[in-house]
Amino acid sequence: MLKNKLLTFILFLIVTFSASFIGGIVSIYYKDPWYFLLIKPSFNPPDWIFAPVWTTLYLMMTFSIWIFWHSKRKEIQTVYIYFIHIVVNTTWTIVFFLLHNLVLAAVILALLIMMIVVMIYRFKSVNLISVYLMIPYLLWCLYALILNVSLINLN
Repeated sequence: MLKNKLLTFILFLIVTFSASFIGGIVSIYYKDPWYFLLIKPSFNPPDWIFAPVWTTLYLMMTFSIWIFWHSKRKEIQTVYIYFIHIVVNTTWTIVFFLLHNLVLAAVILALLIMMIVVMIYRFKSVNLISVYLMIPYLLWCLYALILNVSLINLN
């Protein structure tokens, strides 16, 4: 049983951090000079904050889905939603940093937020720890949407 739990944690970790890996590659090669030249709102965080925040959030997301997976009342459809949401999460980075499309990125971010809310709702009836682990991610994505919309308005 312990081996199974470790294996599933590693698999969820790989899936979740694949978004981080792809996002990191895209932002390294396509972020600047475009992003540097954008007019940013006064509440835009410094660049160095994004890596530790996202690393923490991806780890919390991994624990959230892993705990859910090992709950007695889990539903496989929720796990599918989680996987699809990882694709949407990655798509935002590609659209924002590679395609430089702020409007489409905001739409994708709104979709991502809706998916997070759906997952939180579905987690709630199965395991509250999974819910609590997703709340910081939801709040960060709401903040990201505000930043994204501000960038549209300023540029």
